[in-house]
Amino acid sequence: MPPHTDFAVKDPYTYLHGLGNYHSSEALPGAVPLVNNSPQIPPLNLRTERISGTAFTADRDKNKQTFLYRANPSLEHSEFVPLDVSSGYGPDSANVPRHLNPNSVMWGDVPVPGAGATHWINGQQLVGANGEPQRKEGIAVWLFSVTESMPPRHAFASLDGELLVVPQSGSLDITTELGRLVVRQNEIAVIPRGVRHRVALVGEQRPCRGYICELFQGHFQLPALGVLGSTGLANARDFEIPTAYFDGELVEGRAVPHHHHHHDHNHHIGNTAEEDDKDDGRWTIIVRLATRRWHCTQPHTPFDVAGWHGTCYPYKYDLAKFCVMGNLLFDEHDPSLFTVLSAPNHAAGPGTAVADFAVIPPRYMVAEQTLWLPYFHRNTMQEFFAPIVSAQDPRHPFNQNAGGGGGGGGGNNNKSSNSNRFLPFTAGLHGAMSTHGPAQQELRAMRALDTTIPRKVGDELGGVTVFLFETERPLVLTDWAYEHAVKNPQATAKARAAKM
Repeated sequence: MPPHTDFAVKDPYTYLHGLGNYHSSEALPGAVPLVNNSPQIPPLNLRTERISGTAFTADRDKNKQTFLYRANPSLEHSEFVPLDVSSGYGPDSANVPRHLNPNSVMWGDVPVPGAGATHWINGQQLVGANGEPQRKEGIAVWLFSVTESMPPRHAFASLDGELLVVPQSGSLDITTELGRLVVRQNEIAVIPRGVRHRVALVGEQRPCRGYICELFQGHFQLPALGVLGSTGLANARDFEIPTAYFDGELVEGRAVPHHHHHHDHNHHIGNTAEEDDKDDGRWTIIVRLATRRWHCTQPHTPFDVAGWHGTCYPYKYDLAKFCVMGNLLFDEHDPSLFTVLSAPNHAAGPGTAVADFAVIPPRYMVAEQTLWLPYFHRNTMQEFFAPIVSAQDPRHPFNQNAGGGGGGGGGNNNKSSNSNRFLPFTAGLHGAMSTHGPAQQELRAMRALDTTIPRKVGDELGGVTVFLFETERPLVLTDWAYEHAVKNPQATAKARAAKM
């Protein structure tokens, strides 16, 4: 069988294939007009709306534009006002990057919200950022802990940047304006800036936890292969793009959205009880701008797009399809050979990225008389790394969500009070020019190894794959991230070992 993940959670949706292609999709036949992008009277009584992800005059191979044909334009809504969130990870005032230090840091069993459920709106915690979203420079790195689906008739969008979503464990069912996709552990998804989406749990409502790289600047794309040729690493055809989804039906030749007039018992975030009592099927739209959440209401579903065509769309990718390449005789290749997606920083010169997403999966090592471990390294790039639980069995120990005890800081043995703990650890960060490399015990074992015998490596923890967000600028940490980080973890681990 071809390489792929045998997912425990099955995906009911259909997809288009090919990252970077010009795609077209219809939820209702005939919804996309022929030739004329903006006809005087669109088919099925629809409205034409466009999402521009780049300048109109961007080069064709980098131009991100999509035409949507929808029942109601997104123009009609109430005024956006700040959204105060006290549940979950708490208010936006906690998401202020302010700490830089030259140490490598690690986050072990960090506390996650233990009081009440968390969803996509209140379950995201900023770790750190560089650059500024209002200047469209740099990135932000977030953790997310989702223990329930978003409240009914709520949608979210980041106005700050493109969202690269990496589940550590669990699965998400994401409805976007352009269609639906299931994103499971060992998959990633990218949602373009401004695209509204709703996130629900799947897999018997098992919680989901993971990471987000919010790209303020540019777009993720496949890295250039150069002398590697035309295939290898992540291949364009393996990326999946959702097909159009229309929350409604065709009535006498007109696309009519569902109005969802039924009342549910879920409180709308930001609404008073009186406003909920007056609820007539309104949707709440929550956006993030300059790391701050805002909300408004609108009288119709945002998922009323009957058809679309273009190059700006969400997509997902199964990391098991990554075609690992490496040295066949001797020496260690550069870690850039593990790059899945890259966001180039063209202003900084050739080969420089705002951010790279890389994955280090199980692979064969065959290079003779070569250290099969990363060499000691000081890097101009910052390396944020974290584990993905590639093992799909819910009974796997890293997929178990049995919390208990008091909330623990980074690196200690206390367990979080919430049942959605990050396992086997949360994450780590090597800042610019901070030395990192193998522990002495690993180094001694590696030096004694017979490298004339090929071996499969990379699964020492059993069902875990490590990924990296590599970013050009130093990542400035929030109070939360700095408080729960173990600074200089190599020395901390050595000191602990000496006491044993």
